[in-house]
Amino acid sequence: MSELKVDTVVNLAGTGKPNFQNGVTINGAATSTLNLNQYTASSSEPSNPDNGALWWDTANEKTFIYAEGEWKETIGIASFNWGGTRAVAIGGQASTGRVDTIDYWDMSTASNAADFGNLTSARYQGTGFSDASRGIMARGNESGGNVNKIEYITISTTGNATDFGDAQEASGQNGRNGACDGTTGLFAGSDTATNNRIESVTVQTTGNSTDFGDLTVGRQYVTMANDASRYVTATGTSFSNVMEYGTFTAGNAADFGDNTVGRYNAGSCSDTTRMLVAGGLASGYANQNVIDYVTIQTAGNATDFGDLVSVQNGIAGFSDNTNGQFAGNWNYNTVIHTVVIQTTGNATDHGDLTVGRASPAGCSGNAS
Repeated sequence: MSELKVDTVVNLAGTGKPNFQNGVTINGAATSTLNLNQYTASSSEPSNPDNGALWWDTANEKTFIYAEGEWKETIGIASFNWGGTRAVAIGGQASTGRVDTIDYWDMSTASNAADFGNLTSARYQGTGFSDASRGIMARGNESGGNVNKIEYITISTTGNATDFGDAQEASGQNGRNGACDGTTGLFAGSDTATNNRIESVTVQTTGNSTDFGDLTVGRQYVTMANDASRYVTATGTSFSNVMEYGTFTAGNAADFGDNTVGRYNAGSCSDTTRMLVAGGLASGYANQNVIDYVTIQTAGNATDFGDLVSVQNGIAGFSDNTNGQFAGNWNYNTVIHTVVIQTTGNATDHGDLTVGRASPAGCSGNAS
């Protein structure tokens, strides 16, 4: 069979494209059955696209189509079901002692916090996480000592917390933030520095926590964040810079990389691709204003993001998938810090808590 190579095909008059009334077949397939659109998967916009070209934005997990001279967002936004526009700060330590206060505020617009309700008892240094509907606080320290309590709230409905179940161990030196993929909630570490246990609960099913797996290194004050499939842990006692990761299928964590500054009592939050870690107490017991970030699906060391409004130790994190916010400090200030998660830079003042306090648990979810 002979092979015909053609660079350009025009109509008989030589003035434009020919009209193939009976169709065209390529390698035995009619062109009408073929997807001839361009497709690119990359973290930046493809150059010289044609109308109808498709682009999968790997950095933000979004799909775009090229039309009328620009990329238009269409479908494929990764699910964000562990946070929302309503931030909730649970418990903490005020200048007058432990509090049972629960605050909430709108993350999408500058605003002060308002009263949400109360915990069943005053305590601080619990771990918070949510499935965007139900917020959880696990463990903490009361006036009588450490507790293994787990309590929950419905984020869209203000009111007091309700008993959920018990953690495997009473602990008062916990991270401010846990992780949740929308179904399974995780929290890790404990008062016992050698304890490397990761515990899990099913957020919509009350009951006691179960053993999920192990950290590579046991430590206290472990903070966590996640995307749809992977969690990442950060910081801890002994001014740890260790970061670890795993999936929401039960199993042990693996080494991820290092934070820019070893510290503990930091806060964390995430959108669908990026985790931020902010504040904390570093070597020499120096309060920190540093914010780090990592891409959750890419193991490696953290990168400097910017600075908090002020140095903060005992800070919790919150996210609405666009804004990352942080609140809580051992100088009992009320400031709520805010950044745009996908844009590096220093935090600005979003508003104030109802009560200045240290080490609240943090989570966020849907307001309705």
